Amino acid sequence: MANGTDGELIIARDVDDEPASGNQRSLTGFSHHFVFWYCVAYTSWHLLVLNVFPLETWAFRTLHVAGGLGIGFLVATHAVPRLERPGGGLPEQLLRPLRLVAAVLVAVALLAMLAPFGLRELAGLPNPPPWVYAIGAPALLAGTGLAMLLAWLTPADTSRIDPADWTMAAAAVAVALYLLFNLQGLQFRAGVMPTRPDFWVTLAGVALILECTRRLAGLALVVISMAFILYAFVGPWLPGFLAHSGYSADRFFTYLYTDNGILGPTTAVSSTYIILFICFAAFLQASKVGDYFVNFAFAAAGHARGGPAKVAVFASGLMGMINGTSAGNVVATGSLTIPLMKRVGYRARSAAGIEAAASTGGQIMPPIMGAGAFIMAEVTGIRYTEIAVAALIPATLYFISIYFMVDLEAQRTGMKGLPRDQLPRFDVLAKQAYLFVPIVILIAALFMGYSVIRAGTLSLVAAVVVSWLTPHRLGPVGIVKALNLTATMAVQLIAVCACAGIIVGVIGLTGVGLRFSAMLLTVADTSQFLALLFAMGISLMLGMGMPTTAAYAVAASVVAPGLIRLGIEPLIAHFFVFYFAVISAITPPVALAAYAGAAIAGSRALETSLTAFKLGLAAFIVPFMFFYSPALLMMDTWPAIIQSLATACVGVFMLSAAVQGWFFGRTSILLRLVIGAAALLMIEGGLVTDLVGIGLGGAVFLWQRKMAIKEPDLPIAETAREPVG
Repeated sequence: MANGTDGELIIARDVDDEPASGNQRSLTGFSHHFVFWYCVAYTSWHLLVLNVFPLETWAFRTLHVAGGLGIGFLVATHAVPRLERPGGGLPEQLLRPLRLVAAVLVAVALLAMLAPFGLRELAGLPNPPPWVYAIGAPALLAGTGLAMLLAWLTPADTSRIDPADWTMAAAAVAVALYLLFNLQGLQFRAGVMPTRPDFWVTLAGVALILECTRRLAGLALVVISMAFILYAFVGPWLPGFLAHSGYSADRFFTYLYTDNGILGPTTAVSSTYIILFICFAAFLQASKVGDYFVNFAFAAAGHARGGPAKVAVFASGLMGMINGTSAGNVVATGSLTIPLMKRVGYRARSAAGIEAAASTGGQIMPPIMGAGAFIMAEVTGIRYTEIAVAALIPATLYFISIYFMVDLEAQRTGMKGLPRDQLPRFDVLAKQAYLFVPIVILIAALFMGYSVIRAGTLSLVAAVVVSWLTPHRLGPVGIVKALNLTATMAVQLIAVCACAGIIVGVIGLTGVGLRFSAMLLTVADTSQFLALLFAMGISLMLGMGMPTTAAYAVAASVVAPGLIRLGIEPLIAHFFVFYFAVISAITPPVALAAYAGAAIAGSRALETSLTAFKLGLAAFIVPFMFFYSPALLMMDTWPAIIQSLATACVGVFMLSAAVQGWFFGRTSILLRLVIGAAALLMIEGGLVTDLVGIGLGGAVFLWQRKMAIKEPDLPIAETAREPVG
């Protein structure tokens, strides 16, 4: 804790700084300056294309992916743990000539891909001689494969860029050059009548995307992508609805590098909305708005019982508006809130679980909602503002549920809040409410009819202007640093979206999504509720270990069409899938957000994920609530919306009480079951079920007030201790 410039107490400092991953490089000298200005140029180019100089769609997305891959290979090591030991990998005497061979092969490929541009401009040749690509394309594939192998066989070094990584970054450029020159031809022949160079180049491009994704987002998405790639070739030997006729390798890989796959909806979103709003977040971070959000939350809720837990709920909701990932949100705010939660009496796993559940909710909080909402708008054709409005009540219910959970636990265990003299002063922070102006401008511009890109640009400019009213004024140097930060923050999502495009391409090519829809219809003949449970399970499994963006993109291709064929409105179907893709981050056994919280709290990962799952239980109920009551997505009259919201709030409160065992006092197992049943009755949204649910809740309340003897509160020391590990 420290004092601010006006004497006010400041708790949060630098909470929104982007956390460095374990395999991220810390460069110096030439490498640092090269990567820095490369990132600045990459972000600036996007802003210019989006606002000033439009570019042909395929060309823009191709350059977007290639530039992102280049940054990814330069800023992240390959990180192969088994080689991280003295003497690991191949001897340097063998590595040096092999690196040279890979570099020469890719250099030959680069020259071959550049030559057609020169021949067209200088000699007037519309196409190069056939031997140019006949030499360049196989050289590109061979050089890429060798460089990738060498990177894996070399121990990772975070202080410098490995020569093999320079080679792969150059290979990404060569892939882009080939695709750009042959753009018009590829739009007609890719996936239908590809040439041999088409196949070699696209195969190299797919391999580069998979490797870059592995470095930046882990193995989960890569393994799933490779399983889908394998599925494209083994279809003739599979049983039932999984069977298909199979595809040749050249047709398959060239099809993937079209707007049906890698250059399709996922990359369309990452090249426009994601890069723009991450730039917006980077400018807010540079002006320390994240610190203000967390300090504001402490001033508003830190003194209440279990105060730091409620701060985590408020702060994570606010940070979710400018942070793109659940795990990143946990690291940003949890490093501050988790120790304070433990200090007032929360067990380590409870503190980590609360932060994980609250941070995951940031992905469903309008107006930005991570990147999934932008993909939803792209896939469904529904206006983004309509999606943001529809998300408002479900997000509110989620955070209300988390708030009830932490408040009831604080009541049950007798926790207190932090002393007011250890918290920022609300009256002082209220005078800095102008820091919310960029977000207000974003929301206002969207609802005034501006495009998402124009609204995002206006809010970005507003973030710069607002920073001039703070000690962290953004001048030319600060703006350049923010542009660099944008690229380093965005590169993971860029790789993830490109990799998700591979899966989307396989689903479209093989038609497995349609066959899955048919199977879902068959299940629905028995019970529509069973079909929804089945869709929920598939969405959660697809999201295991995957970032939200990729999880939703895949689930939207596999599950959402089946729900729509059941007669469900597209907005409801996609929100249903989106919610479960998001909360896969707190769903055991693979719960990335919970694992991030456990690392900070010093708790066991599996226990923490189970706690986060319990705290986020409402998120598993809310999608069924808005399925049965579309008014929760603003798809009804105002009286119906108000009634649904009111009864839903009562329902999530009773659900929280059943989970925590505290409903205006301690509750027995039997009363918890009754309260839980009352909460579930309110899912359907009908007047009769709502009245029955409220009646049951009221009966339990009267029983506790008139008949039950309230047990004495336990001392904090008996409830707060938990072994670390």
